[in-house]
Amino acid sequence: MRVAQPLENQRVNAGASVQPEQGPACAPASSRRVLVIDDSSTIRRTAEIFLAQAGYQVVLAEDGFEALAKVGDMRPDLIFCDILMPRLDGYQTCSLIKNSPRFHAIPVVMLSSRDGVFDRSRGRLVGAQDHLAKPFTRDALLQAVQACLPGQAAGNALPA
Repeated sequence: MRVAQPLENQRVNAGASVQPEQGPACAPASSRRVLVIDDSSTIRRTAEIFLAQAGYQVVLAEDGFEALAKVGDMRPDLIFCDILMPRLDGYQTCSLIKNSPRFHAIPVVMLSSRDGVFDRSRGRLVGAQDHLAKPFTRDALLQAVQACLPGQAAGNALPA
């Protein structure tokens, strides 16, 4: 299981890697755990960078089957789930999570390049709390987190 631990004062360089800047160590902005499920390594990595910079613990999964195992292991506070994935799509993954008595309260945000009314409605039918269009910006991703996790202040995010 890959977990990106939150680091204070992180920045993204041109190579898209997360590196700590020099400076005093501070406590993480948040101990909240976010699971990102997407078959695209680019989307997973982008979300991981944005969320880790804001102080979240990030766990990544490539598909719904891997995600279901990680949900049981880590009990995330929020899940971002791609819709179009091989083997087990995002709607099926969300439905399984929401039908579980143990995990039904975890908010799920569907991720998709398909942003039509049908896609949003189908996500709501399987229990998704929100829908985030891909490609997403850092601000859009963090706004989705704030909407789903009450008490998360916008000040948790570090400057871009």
